[in-house]
Amino acid sequence: MSSILSVTIPFFALVLCGYLAARLKLLPESAIPGLNIYVLFFALPCLLYRFGSSLPVAEVINGWVIAVYLTAALLMVAGTIVLTRSPRVGLKDAAFGALTAAFPNTGFMGVPMLAVLLGPAAAGPVITLVLIDLLVTSSLAIGLAQMGDRGQLGPLASSLRSIRGAIVNPLPWAIGIGMVGSYTGFVAIGPLDTIIRMLADSATPVALFAIGTVLWRAGAHVHTRTPLGLYLPLVFLKLLVHPLLVFALGWLAVRLLGAPLSTFTLTVLVLAAALPSASTVSLLAERYGADNGRVTRAVVVSTVLAFVTFSLLAWIFNARPQ
Repeated sequence: MSSILSVTIPFFALVLCGYLAARLKLLPESAIPGLNIYVLFFALPCLLYRFGSSLPVAEVINGWVIAVYLTAALLMVAGTIVLTRSPRVGLKDAAFGALTAAFPNTGFMGVPMLAVLLGPAAAGPVITLVLIDLLVTSSLAIGLAQMGDRGQLGPLASSLRSIRGAIVNPLPWAIGIGMVGSYTGFVAIGPLDTIIRMLADSATPVALFAIGTVLWRAGAHVHTRTPLGLYLPLVFLKLLVHPLLVFALGWLAVRLLGAPLSTFTLTVLVLAAALPSASTVSLLAERYGADNGRVTRAVVVSTVLAFVTFSLLAWIFNARPQ
C-alpha cells in the first residue's frame, strides 16, 4: 500500500493545490481558461503524442480492450439513464448524469498516473480508453441530452452534432499522429523534439493543478441546492460500479471467449474505470444547460473519494509497474 500511496498522494495533492489556489484567489478566475487551454492544446497533446509514437500500434488499437471497455461504457450510460431518470430528472439531466458515471478522468489524470503506477506499458490501453470516451461515450451522452432538449432531433442527428465537437478536440489527433509516427518510424529530432519533450514534461503537474481550478470554478458558479439523493448515486456508480463492471466483462471475456487479455491489461482497465469523473463534464453540463449543480457536486465528491477508493482498488489488484 505504501508504494501505491507514494503515487496517489502527490497526484491528488496537486489537484488540491489547484483547488486551493483558485479558492484563495491566488490564481485569478480569469486565468483558469488560459491554464486549461495550455493543457488541452499544448502540453497534454505532446504527452499523448510521445506515448503514441513510442508504442506499437497493436498496443493502442487492441480489439479486445475496445470491446470490453466500450461495452462497459454503453451499459453504464444506458443503465444510469434508466436508474436515475424521474419526473425531476429529465432525459437531458439523466444523460449528463450518465456521462458523469461513465467518463473517468483518463486524459488529465489517468494517463500520467497509471503510467507512473503501473509503468509505461499501461499507456497503450489507457490511450485506447481516452479515444473511446472522447469519441463514443461523450458523443452518445451529449447526443441523448440534445435529443431530450430538442425533441425534433433524433438520436443519430444529435450524436453526429456531438461527434463534430469531438473531432476538433486535439487529443485524438495527437494520439493519431503519434501512432502514424510509430507505424512509419518517424522520430522528431533536434529543436522539435526538445519542444515536444518540454511541453510533455509539463503536462502532468499542470493538468492536475488545472483539474483543481476547474472543480473550484464549477462549484463557485453553482447557486442551487442539490439533494444528496440526486448526485451521490452517480458517485457510487462511477467509483464502484464502473470498475467492477469492467472487471466482470473482462473476466467473462477471458473465461468464456478466450480473450487474450493479460492480468496486467485487465488491471489497467479496471483502475482507469475507477478514476473520478472527468472534470470537463461539469463544463459540458453548464454549456448545454443541464443541471450543473448535480453534475458538479458528483464530480467534486468523486474526485475527493477516489483518493481512497482508487488506492484501495490498486492495492487489491496488486498494482505494480511492469
